[in-house]
Amino acid sequence: MNVAIPFDRLGRFGNDWLDSRFHFNFSGVAAPMGFAFGPLRVWNDDHIKPHSGFPMHGHRDMEIITYVRRGAISHEDSLGNRGRTPAGDVQVMSAGTGIMHAEWNEENEPTHLFQIWVEPRQGGLKPRWAQAQFPKDDRAGRLVPLASGETAVRESNPETLLIHQDATLYGALLAKGDKVVHALPEGRIAYVVVADGTATVNGTTLGTRDGMAVFKVEAAEILAEEGSEILLFDLPAK
Repeated sequence: MNVAIPFDRLGRFGNDWLDSRFHFNFSGVAAPMGFAFGPLRVWNDDHIKPHSGFPMHGHRDMEIITYVRRGAISHEDSLGNRGRTPAGDVQVMSAGTGIMHAEWNEENEPTHLFQIWVEPRQGGLKPRWAQAQFPKDDRAGRLVPLASGETAVRESNPETLLIHQDATLYGALLAKGDKVVHALPEGRIAYVVVADGTATVNGTTLGTRDGMAVFKVEAAEILAEEGSEILLFDLPAK
């Protein structure tokens, strides 16, 4: 089955510095995907104005992936980590037993990012933070793992960021007419978001910032109708 989630149906929150759209229920705002899809709990689509951001706040027992689409995000946390993640790169934070962090757009242009939360396979883990570069050329025409807790994926792709869940977030940059097929064996599901462009997923057309839940099928088949940036999260059905 395939359930398309158009961008204009997403939950929404905004203030003077933030415009957010929610694929899943978040902070009291209802969204099309409800509370979860397998262990996937949050997919927020955030626009952050220059010189603003999220002040220091806490998380625990959650794997938090930040995929920066435009601009950059700067990070600081209670473990002493500091970093700047520019567009195309990814950061991961394992909140574990508890971590405080702040995320700030220190740039002179807006930042657009996806923040994605997935439940860990167990609670009480040691908190950690990491970031990595993923050059666009490496993702041309194929799905590349960006963050994963699957041993086989990480062994064959050592640059992949670690998350503590039997799941893998993939990214691809597809030219018009490119097609990728991602197998979904029994017990696996996928959540697909078109970060930019237009693509069909199993025959259903998705536009920029649309999503789709894919389940009870053998594969997710993605065909780019124009140049497209794709994210696919392969997850256990739980």
